[in-house]
Amino acid sequence: MNERFTIEEINLMCIFLTPSNKFGGDGDTSSRADLISDLSAAIGDFDTGDPQSDAELREIAANTLVKLGGMSDVDFAALEFYPEYSDTDYYETEG
Repeated sequence: MNERFTIEEINLMCIFLTPSNKFGGDGDTSSRADLISDLSAAIGDFDTGDPQSDAELREIAANTLVKLGGMSDVDFAALEFYPEYSDTDYYETEG
């Protein structure tokens, strides 16, 4: 697990690094500057339909931007981008 970013921050970055995301990311995980630009441009457009969720998402994005801005391109290149899950993300069902 990445110790620099939270699970939510990693997952948000994964969304923006997916070529088919609606925010215009190109799937290029090599450019910290592009990720910062894409995330910055979209932060005001988050609309989940729930104002509280929108505010939480904007806070996660803002925290992510601060962390991305404070790291080097070399550190960014060393990150592994894949969605991470917490134990509470999995539910067993009987069936």
